[in-house]
Amino acid sequence: MPGKVTRASAVLLLLGALAYTAWALEAVVRTGLDPVRAYVSELAAADQPFGGLFRAADLAAGLLVLAGAALGLRAARVRAVPEPGVPRWARTDPAPADRRPWLLAGWSALALFGAATAADSRLPLSCAATADPGCAAREAAGLVPATHTAHAVSSGLAMTGALVAMIALTVAARRYGLWPPLARTGPALLALALAATVWTLAAVAAFESGHGGWALGAAQRLQVLLVAVWTGLLAVSVAREEART
Repeated sequence: MPGKVTRASAVLLLLGALAYTAWALEAVVRTGLDPVRAYVSELAAADQPFGGLFRAADLAAGLLVLAGAALGLRAARVRAVPEPGVPRWARTDPAPADRRPWLLAGWSALALFGAATAADSRLPLSCAATADPGCAAREAAGLVPATHTAHAVSSGLAMTGALVAMIALTVAARRYGLWPPLARTGPALLALALAATVWTLAAVAAFESGHGGWALGAAQRLQVLLVAVWTGLLAVSVAREEART
């Protein structure tokens, strides 16, 4: 049973990672938004021509990652984790997974990321402030629907969950001798994601204070792309670990 749960988790996470890159469809459909300046969330705004498509993709990504993380957490609780650095034939009574806090914290944070992403899709922006001066003026005056504030909260929770999951599960992979691909490549992806997050936050602050966009759209797209790539790497790593067991 644990093996089936783990394989299902890997498949769900991989599909979720793919769905989380649906914003890349803007390369082939006319959204009317500048990918260098516009928030990714503005693709799914209520007044955008393909808003329904991008909202559906976000909902699917969130639910898939949530389900995959829940199964990963379940498998971690019922399966012992191997001792790092010890050959499989020489292992004796490895510590239970519930004594591996980085593992449990990481799966829980990934579940938060999925749940918040799904919620994000149900709380769309009403308009695109980076492309519509009228929308920007209404937003500055507090005349936009409450979903704008709720969307900001859910987006913040989603990215916080993603970054905490990246940190915790990458540390778990290296500390507990799990998932060799993630243990090798995870730190580099994590460093890039953190740098992209700093760039995104600085660009948001600059935009909201009227000091230009600082390529806000490019920064955020890099950020979410790195999260998706890391999630896909986690899925592949989990699947390979299960195949070796």
